[in-house]
Amino acid sequence: MDKIDHAILSRLAHDGRLTFRELADVVHLSPNAVAERFRRLRVDGTIRHIRAALDPAAFGRTIEAVIEVKLHPDKPATEFEASLRHLPQAVSATLMTGSFDYAVRVACVDRDDLVAVTETLRRHGVRDTYTRLVLREVQLGAA
Repeated sequence: MDKIDHAILSRLAHDGRLTFRELADVVHLSPNAVAERFRRLRVDGTIRHIRAALDPAAFGRTIEAVIEVKLHPDKPATEFEASLRHLPQAVSATLMTGSFDYAVRVACVDRDDLVAVTETLRRHGVRDTYTRLVLREVQLGAA
């Protein structure tokens, strides 16, 4: 991967709807050359998904939080991850090192909804939780 690939990826991270022509103008290549680089980056797995970033507030979910969870020792991580797929408030989950096993990002309608999410997590093999409200998120780029 060279500087041009990095430039393409950086622009796509900020706006995945850019056309090959728009990307070509930025990196000073032809649209066909950019399209070929894009295809290569998709095939080699560098670009995993192009998706819309939805605003949870548009769905009435105005309270966002990160819930750090520690699983019971007998709870398999894959089983816990599968249970999160059925939790509509769950936005993402990251397996972590340290005191807690996962950082689960949630978007809730209100405080009662956040309490319900925490109780649901406990029913799905979570031993301990530590919850922090998200005040603001700043998008910084590709990764």
